[in-house]
Amino acid sequence: MYALKYDTTVAAVWDSLPPEVSEQLSDVLATACTDPLGATVPYGEDDGMMRMLVLDEVFAVIYLGHRTRTLHLYQIDYLG
Repeated sequence: MYALKYDTTVAAVWDSLPPEVSEQLSDVLATACTDPLGATVPYGEDDGMMRMLVLDEVFAVIYLGHRTRTLHLYQIDYLG
């Protein structure tokens, strides 16, 4: 299990999402904390660390800290 970490800027973006989109993102992030490589796609070159969650109305850029078992959420972009 990976721990989810993010800063206040990302938290503000997440809080501003429509409720159904925020809930969907929460569900996918919970899955990513259990299976980060299976729940995400590569971001650029597949180095196993920079990854993306891609949903219908939102995508998120994450960094996987495999040694610390931490999933760092760096960016959320709302497409709706």
